[in-house]
Amino acid sequence: MSGDKINIFPSRGAQTQIKARLAGAVKGHSLLKKKAEALQMRLRQILAKLIESKTLMGDLMKDAAFSLAEAKFASGGDFNQSVLQNVTHARLKVRSKMDNVAGTKLPVFESFEDGVDNYELTGLSRGGQQMAKLKASFKKAIELLIELAGLQASFITLDIVVKMTNRRVNAIEHVIIPRYERTLKYIISELDELEREEFYRLKKIQAKKKVVRDRKEKAAAEAKAEGLLREQEEVPNLIDDNDDDDILF
Repeated sequence: MSGDKINIFPSRGAQTQIKARLAGAVKGHSLLKKKAEALQMRLRQILAKLIESKTLMGDLMKDAAFSLAEAKFASGGDFNQSVLQNVTHARLKVRSKMDNVAGTKLPVFESFEDGVDNYELTGLSRGGQQMAKLKASFKKAIELLIELAGLQASFITLDIVVKMTNRRVNAIEHVIIPRYERTLKYIISELDELEREEFYRLKKIQAKKKVVRDRKEKAAAEAKAEGLLREQEEVPNLIDDNDDDDILF
């Protein structure tokens, strides 16, 4: 069928071209297969770390919420609004970078501190220990949350790339390579058929040439034989004429 192979004229040049394409497809399939395996390995690592981080995130948020309740109880009131109103810029910031995995760029988020702690003396009058514990708990939670966001973004990006790579691997393995192989078999069979036709044609030409040569040789032999007969017929006539002349003299 036309869909099973490439529509191409069978020739030696086409055979060489299809062989080169087939070798390139096999090599590309091997490279993409290795890439897919590397990406899947990294995806499993990220997934394991993501599950671990989410489990740890629940514990940290629980500890942070309990620390907040302790700080409120120790300070004797709600200090959320006073802290929020005094915030001018973030001290804990996020920067992103790219991690290259088998040609795929994955986002990685990192937290860093910029500036000084404006609330270092908060809770100096009452509940200072609980306030320090509260800040440490929420800082750990935020850092883990940033790491978790980077893992989640990397997981989504990697999952898309793995699916796309697997589709390409399957397409090359089940569509492109078999099509090239069928095309190559078609070209080889057609070239073999052309060689058989050429061999048969040469045999027929040689047979015709042999017939013509035999006819020429037969005609030459017949002509030669006819010439010898004529010579043999002329020789006795000459002898008889000489005998008559001798008799007359």
